[in-house]
This record gives sequence, structure tokens and C-alpha cells, in this order.
Amino acid sequence: MIKLGVNSVLFKQFDFAEAAKHIALAGYDGVEIAAIQGMCEHLDLSRWKEQKGELQAIVQEHGLSFLSTEVASLKEERLLPAFEAAAEIGIPIVNVGPGGKLGVEEDLRASIDELARMAEKAASFGVTLCVKAHVGNAIHDTPTTLRAMAAISSPSFGIDMDPSHIHRAGENAEQALPAVLSRVKHVHIRDCKGREQGPGPIEQQACGRGDIDLFGYCRAMVDGKYDGPVVLEVIGAAPEHSLAQVSIVAAESYGYLNAILKQLNAR
Repeated sequence: MIKLGVNSVLFKQFDFAEAAKHIALAGYDGVEIAAIQGMCEHLDLSRWKEQKGELQAIVQEHGLSFLSTEVASLKEERLLPAFEAAAEIGIPIVNVGPGGKLGVEEDLRASIDELARMAEKAASFGVTLCVKAHVGNAIHDTPTTLRAMAAISSPSFGIDMDPSHIHRAGENAEQALPAVLSRVKHVHIRDCKGREQGPGPIEQQACGRGDIDLFGYCRAMVDGKYDGPVVLEVIGAAPEHSLAQVSIVAAESYGYLNAILKQLNAR
């Protein structure tokens, strides 16, 4: 069964206990705990040992599981504590962006080399490092993703396939997914209007409100036997967004994705 979760960055104005409570109320199976420096650090990598018991108790109280954590950065000083924290807390996947600049060959090579090196370190902790194609970064579309897949053989490396970034790279995500699915171990998901660089307001990122063929994307996942986590990642929540507003985005997306996956016999 495909598990549905929410990246806690959507609830960045609120503490993790509040986030987990409302993620569970919306019907989700689990949570991706944000450890994104400068944006949302529900998992604080400088004091994760102090947090460990509290975080585990929160997810248990609400019947959730830890599906992943997003660190975003490829810096070793961030990833090594992230791997240790993930292993100790029970978080199987650490998600990062590729860094570098689009169209710069040396940046692409450097990103792939660093991903390969850090995947080996992830293996020593028993966790998986996943990277996604990201608008404007060195790995930004299917061809650059395939280059990373070809160069990195570690079983502790995987692809985090985010249809909104592939859509904004000018591809149709539902058609692009089969080419990389053999190495996909995590899916970030959201919708968006158009193919502009940014994903738009949080309301337009709710699944079903945008232009991405998310039904086709989910069908490609199921047809390809994907059974990993599918995690709603909505960015851009601001102080003026109420708890009700962010919870509605989460709940609306759950209803949409759950209905699709039930129709496809994946839930």
C-alpha cells in the first residue's frame, strides 16, 4: 500500500505537535519532518538528541509514522547529523536538493559526485539518501536525473520524484516517471498552475487545483509497482496563513490523492 504523508514545512508557523495533530486529522499515514535550515526546523539537527523522545511520542500519539525528513542541503555538516538522527529516531529517508546551477556541466558533475559520496555515508547509518530534480539546479529534469542514476550505484541512493519540478522543466510528469521509476524511493507531490519557476500560492499547490495530470502520474506510479511514500510538500506558508488554511490544503490534497489511489487499488 502506498503511504500518504505531509512535509511539516506546510505547518512551519506551528510547532511539530500541532503539525502532527492536524496531519493525522486530515487522514494521512505519516509525516516528513522538516529539517530545512532557515525555513523550517521541526527537526533541529543541532539538538536532535534532546528532541528524539518527544518527536517519537508525538507521532505515536497521533498514529503516524516518520516517512522521511527533508534537509534540502547537500552539505556534509548538515547531512552527517541528519543521517545519525534519522537512524536513531526511525526515519528511513533523508531528502536533499541537488544544488548547482542549471546548464553548468561542472556543477552537474560535482553534484553527482557529492551525492555518490554522501550516499555511501548514508549506507553506514542504514538510511537512504534521495535527491530530486529541482528547477534551476544542476539536476533539473529527466535527462540529468538519469545521469545521476547511471553514475551512482549505491542501494542507499534513490530518486525523490517531484512532478511539479518536472512539470516546470517543460516535461509531462506522468510520461517522465517510468524512465526513472526503478530508482524512485520517495515522491514529493503538489500541484501548480502553468510552468513558471515558482509553484505559486499554497492554495494552488493543493493537489487537484493545478495543471499537472496527477491522476496520470499516480497511475504511472501504480503501474510501475511503486509502493514507497507519497508526501505532500507545499512551500510558501506565511505568518498570515492560519492553522485552518494550511490544514485545508493538507486535507483537500489527501482527499484527492486518496480517492485516486483507491480507484487504482493502491490504498
